[in-house]
Amino acid sequence: MNTSVDQAELQRDYYAATADRYEALHVSEHDEHGLALAWLSGLAAHHGARSVLDIGSGTGRAPLYLRSRQPGLAVVGVEPSAELRAIGYAAGIAADALVDGDATRLAYADASFDIVCEFGVLHHVEDPRRVVSEMLRVARIGIFISDDNHFAAGSPLNRFAKRALDSLGLWKTAYRVRSGGKGYRISAGDGLSYPYSVFDDLAFVRSRCDLVQTANMDGCGPDLYADAAHVALFGRKRGGPWTQR
Repeated sequence: MNTSVDQAELQRDYYAATADRYEALHVSEHDEHGLALAWLSGLAAHHGARSVLDIGSGTGRAPLYLRSRQPGLAVVGVEPSAELRAIGYAAGIAADALVDGDATRLAYADASFDIVCEFGVLHHVEDPRRVVSEMLRVARIGIFISDDNHFAAGSPLNRFAKRALDSLGLWKTAYRVRSGGKGYRISAGDGLSYPYSVFDDLAFVRSRCDLVQTANMDGCGPDLYADAAHVALFGRKRGGPWTQR
């Protein structure tokens, strides 16, 4: 049996079992994603975005927020959990604005949406680079990521050890050994998760974007890699419509 499929099923089962508690567990107006959504809303207006695709929408938090701030903005959410989509529909989201889908194989043509975003999804995915690649493919203006920075989580000593291993290229191997060969962990509060950092994909995003901005969503200190346990990133695609102005 394919291991990747097993892990995806574990996460789907977790959301199915906790759907009635999803918003209490994962949604707060003033949490890191709430701050990131406020930044994304401003970026969308600044760049003249007319459409947004949200990957892993859950119960539809991002679509509801963005449309409330910019009523003319067309926002579609992709969410594979039927149980979470049902809650979004009950909150007033139309069926064609919160749809089933696979973030690793988005069912949209190149440059279908002005901005493609995700909030706390990549640390649940075995191959986040593939998801980021799909986000870049489907985006016309750019992508927005709001996710973990595992290297700034934990005690100071723990953070130092993780960054030291990362500098030697040994972090993923060390984590796999620590997790008994699985490479992920399962918790009551977050289901199945991987030790993801936004900085894992920073160089990749930079290679495809002419403007990359990062911001601290949770933590303190001037060094985001060392001090910010949650980071938001906006990448404006190279060769976008602004280059013709």
